[in-house]
Formats: sequence, C-alpha cells, structure tokens
Amino acid sequence: MKPEVIKIDEVEYVRKDAVSKRAETLDGMDYVIVRSYDAGCFAGYLESKQDREVMLKRARRLWYWSGAASLSQLAMEGVSDSRNCKFPCEVDSIIINNVCEVINTTEQAKKSIDGVQVWKK
Repeated sequence: MKPEVIKIDEVEYVRKDAVSKRAETLDGMDYVIVRSYDAGCFAGYLESKQDREVMLKRARRLWYWSGAASLSQLAMEGVSDSRNCKFPCEVDSIIINNVCEVINTTEQAKKSIDGVQVWKK
C-alpha cells in the first residue's frame, strides 16, 4: 500500500510515520533476509558476516513465500498472503555458507514474517 502524498509548490511530501522504517534491532543486530546458493533463504538477526559466511540468531528458513514477488519486496513490505507461506520454526542460531545476498528489512516486513504460522508436517 502506497502512503498518502501531498503536493505543495510542486514538491511531494509523505508523512514521516508512513515511511517504512528499518526493523528494530536485537542487541544491536539488524533483522535481515539472507540468500545462500546452497541452503536457501533465511530471516533473522545478523550476528556476524565474514566473507560468504553469515551467522544469524533467532532465524527462520523462508522455504516458500506467497504475496511478495521477490526477496527485495519481502524485505521491504513483507508478505500479503501469509496463509500460503511455508516458514518453519525459528532456530536459536544458524551458520549459513555461500551467502550471495543480505538484505536489511523494514519493521513492517519483520512483523509480517513473524506473523506467518509455523509450517510443519
């Protein structure tokens, strides 16, 4: 959903509280989405990154998502179809190798990811 815009003297303005904000941190760690060549995609708090190895805290695997066209949209807006997403349970920590992408998320996206029911068989 696009925030309401007003125009004054041909300049467009958006309310400050309508602009997407970066997700809250956990002990200074940013909430991110990570994509790996080998292990897939994850969301969690970025504890460390060295070369192509990332350690996340409180991480969830993003096995399948619906309602976002890409990881970029997922990181900015979250999902609009949470009932059809497949995000397994959160793990305390995980080391992910062969990382090719790390994207900071907005608070809106974090809440959306957190709101997806745990998928299990």
